[in-house]
Amino acid sequence: MALRRSLFRLISTSKTRNGLCKVKYYSSQTDTQTEREKKKTHFGFETVDEDEKTKKVHKVFETVADKYDLMNDVMSFGVHRLWKDMFMMMLAPTPGTKLLDMAGGTGDIAFRYINYLKNRAGPNDVRSSVTVSDINQSMLDVGKLRAERQGYTKDSMVDIDWVCADAEELPLPDDSYNAYTIAFGIRNCTHIEKVLEEAYRVLRPGGRFLCLEFSHLTNGPLQWMYDQYSFQVIPVMGQIVAGQWQPYQYLVESIRQFPDQEKFKTMIENAGFRQVTYENISFGVVAIHSGFKI
Repeated sequence: MALRRSLFRLISTSKTRNGLCKVKYYSSQTDTQTEREKKKTHFGFETVDEDEKTKKVHKVFETVADKYDLMNDVMSFGVHRLWKDMFMMMLAPTPGTKLLDMAGGTGDIAFRYINYLKNRAGPNDVRSSVTVSDINQSMLDVGKLRAERQGYTKDSMVDIDWVCADAEELPLPDDSYNAYTIAFGIRNCTHIEKVLEEAYRVLRPGGRFLCLEFSHLTNGPLQWMYDQYSFQVIPVMGQIVAGQWQPYQYLVESIRQFPDQEKFKTMIENAGFRQVTYENISFGVVAIHSGFKI
């Protein structure tokens, strides 16, 4: 009997120890899973690793680079041009402004900046500059070609620089720009907060951050109609015009995943910007967000 009781205790202890090991193992496994989950993000409606998103976004824009501006015209019926004009009028640059245009590969904002300065009364001997930066070299190549064709590289009063860089880790010095613009690009970044922190870092005190991005409509029925158009029509347009529907399906999904106006405003404030405001355009299809480094 004593031998039997001893054997029972040994078996019970062994089971308990095995149980504890299993608990410890599962706990460790859960911690590992949590760490992996922290490194997940969204690529449209798909959940992917953060590193994978960067590669996927790069491929999207590399694929559509040569049709990018044409598709913008088709998808928005040309209205994107008016949005960008309003964006530049809100920036209202003055001669001598040093602008960093992030995610500006094809040059749309940079060219408007140059034209705005040309048409503005002011001293003719003050040089201005614009650095066009994009993570995708293919987009920058399109922008450079457009600049050459339209004669922007010959402008004597505005220097243009083209830099291939990640908005989350800019190879640029602190306090080096008067203005930072990003149009329809920040929603494609993996860590929006890092982009905002970098924007704050490279701006000089008194410098302005200005972002033009797709947003959320303030009217329910209009949002429903907009969703129908976005998901049912835009990918089809991409297939017809650019020969591919997948990149435009992603673009539509990325718009829905982007924070609404108030949440994005808070993110800009958390990066250190002050006097943060936003203005809805086209009922909130897009919004222009503004902030100052003070």
